[in-house]
Amino acid sequence: MAITRDLDEITALRVMPKTIEATCYNHVRLALSRLGNPLRVDIPDHRGLDIILSDQHWLCVDNFRGDQPIMAWLDFDTCKHNTGLHEPVTCQLRLYHMHAGLIMGSALDALHQALQKQLAEYSVKH
Repeated sequence: MAITRDLDEITALRVMPKTIEATCYNHVRLALSRLGNPLRVDIPDHRGLDIILSDQHWLCVDNFRGDQPIMAWLDFDTCKHNTGLHEPVTCQLRLYHMHAGLIMGSALDALHQALQKQLAEYSVKH
C-alpha cells in the first residue's frame, strides 16, 4: 500500500500552505479511530482516485497507475485545534501531478462526503 512510502523522497511539483475546515479534519480523525488507521477511501466522482488516510498524512493516489501519488496533505498544525475543535487546521499541501491543482478542493469535499456516509453506516451497525 502506498501509505508506507516516504513522502520526503518524492519530489513535489509544488508545495503550498493549506487550511482544512474543522468539520473535514474532525471527520478524518473520527474515521481513523473508528474505521481503521490507515484507512483507504475511494473518492466518488474522481474515477480511479483514492485517499489513503493516516495520522501523519492524507495521500491522494491514482489507483489505475499503481498508486501513483497525486497530492498529499501533511504537517498538520493541531496546536490551535487542540484548544477548539471548531478551529480550522493548517497543513502543507504537496502536489505531485501537474493537474493535481484542478482537483485539490473537490477531492477534499468528496472525501468529506464519503467519510460522512461511512461513519453513518458504522453508527448504524454499532
